[in-house]
Amino acid sequence: MAFKINISEKGKTYKTEIESEVLVGKKIGKSFSGREISPDLQDYEFKITGTSDKSGFAGKNDEEGTALRKILLTKGKFMKKTPHKGFRRKKTVRGNTISADTVQINTVVIKEGGKKLEDIFGKKEVVEEKK
Repeated sequence: MAFKINISEKGKTYKTEIESEVLVGKKIGKSFSGREISPDLQDYEFKITGTSDKSGFAGKNDEEGTALRKILLTKGKFMKKTPHKGFRRKKTVRGNTISADTVQINTVVIKEGGKKLEDIFGKKEVVEEKK
């Protein structure tokens, strides 16, 4: 199964895909070497900031494992607006561990390598982030 990997660095996002399953079992918040993605990124180090599965459910850092869960939310990252005080909503989220059901992995650069990401990925695949 292919993973779509988004690499964020200083307001720019670079996208790549890998076929290998070397990231299976890693958790949100943990770091890994860029060598696992591509030989061009061997000096880089990345931190996993989020995931999304094949159905579009996001991975939640607090939920252990790989399974889907329905959790009760009152506020926070997964619930932006609340109509009134005391409002709660049940939402489906994925656990924090990468599995075969994971499709997208969001990462951020922790340690830069010798080559710039712009030189490795080229300019046409760069997507500007809105702040």
